[in-house]
Amino acid sequence: MVLEKLGNALKGTLQKIANSLFIDKKLVEELVKDIQRALLASDVNVRLVLELTEEIKKIALNEEPPRGIDKREFLVKIVYEELVKFLGEKESKIEITKRPFKIMMVGLFGSGKTTTIGKLAKYYATRGHKVAAIGLDVHRPAAPEQLEQICKQVNIPCFVKKSEKDPIKIYKEFKSELDKFDIVLIDTAGRDALSEDLIKEIKDLYLIIRPDERLLIISADIGQAAQKQAQAFHDSAFITGIIATKMDGTAKGGGALTACAATGAKIKFIGEGEKIDDLEIFDPKGFVSRMLGMGDLKLLLEKAKQVMTEESAEDLSKRFMKGDFNLNDLYEQMSAMRKMGPLSKIMEMIPGFGQIKMPKELLSVQEGKLKKWKFMMDSMTKQEKEDPDVIGGTRIERIAKGSGTSTGAVRELLKQYKQAKKMSKMMKGGKGMEKMMKKMGGKMPKGFGM
Repeated sequence: MVLEKLGNALKGTLQKIANSLFIDKKLVEELVKDIQRALLASDVNVRLVLELTEEIKKIALNEEPPRGIDKREFLVKIVYEELVKFLGEKESKIEITKRPFKIMMVGLFGSGKTTTIGKLAKYYATRGHKVAAIGLDVHRPAAPEQLEQICKQVNIPCFVKKSEKDPIKIYKEFKSELDKFDIVLIDTAGRDALSEDLIKEIKDLYLIIRPDERLLIISADIGQAAQKQAQAFHDSAFITGIIATKMDGTAKGGGALTACAATGAKIKFIGEGEKIDDLEIFDPKGFVSRMLGMGDLKLLLEKAKQVMTEESAEDLSKRFMKGDFNLNDLYEQMSAMRKMGPLSKIMEMIPGFGQIKMPKELLSVQEGKLKKWKFMMDSMTKQEKEDPDVIGGTRIERIAKGSGTSTGAVRELLKQYKQAKKMSKMMKGGKGMEKMMKKMGGKMPKGFGM
């Protein structure tokens, strides 16, 4: 998970609220100190941390809960809302309003511009857009080859000219071809630091290309230093937004996100890993909700739509949440979820699941294991698939022999089925989460209710 340590610390803070008999000044001050420690450990600027926690403390001690919300719920609401404001408050989505829609990437060396072009290309191509990329980094010798490789990986056209050292000439040569696409992603040169010649090059390209979006690519592992970089690019290079890369596995990610938010330059996407699918729209509400263990249903539904119809997702979700599912349903659900990404990340998006320690076996269902499940299920009778509880020793041996697997593998499948049933029963508290989300201004989407 992105910012896992921060998320775990904040979940612990909410647990302390839930377990408290009284909500008084002493508890509020304890919670404020907990939040301060958690944010400082995630490399968030000290001044920003103090401003945030002072605001939480002031509201918690001086304002009365709205009608229908008790003090515990009010305190959780305050923490949630202030953290959302802290990270930029509103989602800043890129709207594709014309054709071709030109997105220019800028940033320093090593920030991940070229890799991010591949991720953006995949993101928009899977949503029905015709995408192309052009390489205007004429200073780094390996830049054209790297861009070509990335574009080949996502199967989009790539326009480069390795012999030309003038980026404006390259753009003009391919402009008529680029006009045939819905979205054009533009790679530009980087520097070791933001220099006058880099600013001039970006401005010259801007005047010729007139890109609709100018996105600064920042590596999250630089932490608080992101603020100075973001501010300088924001002031000098017509930046319309930021993509934070390398958000996975760094304690400095919190510093980078809050530093960027402090400049007023909106974060459009975050990159969570090296895989081509590891990119998501940055929505402060969903991001904070996930960190607090409350899920992110908006992102979950977006991912689900890419692998199954809305009707299928709704039907499966209803049966899963009621515990009324069989082995066929479990297989279908797990197959769909595997296509959506690692199960551990998907579980974070489901309200309440972020607070539950999931059995590792359920989170590690790989493609190979799913294939074995299919072989085993093909060797079962209709009754066995619909009511796995009838499967005993003799049936297990028959299924193992018929599927070319072991009795241990069949027992493991049955064990995971029982664990899934147990988890769905635990999730019957979903109404409580729905109630909390409604009080916090959210809404449980269709298909995820009880």
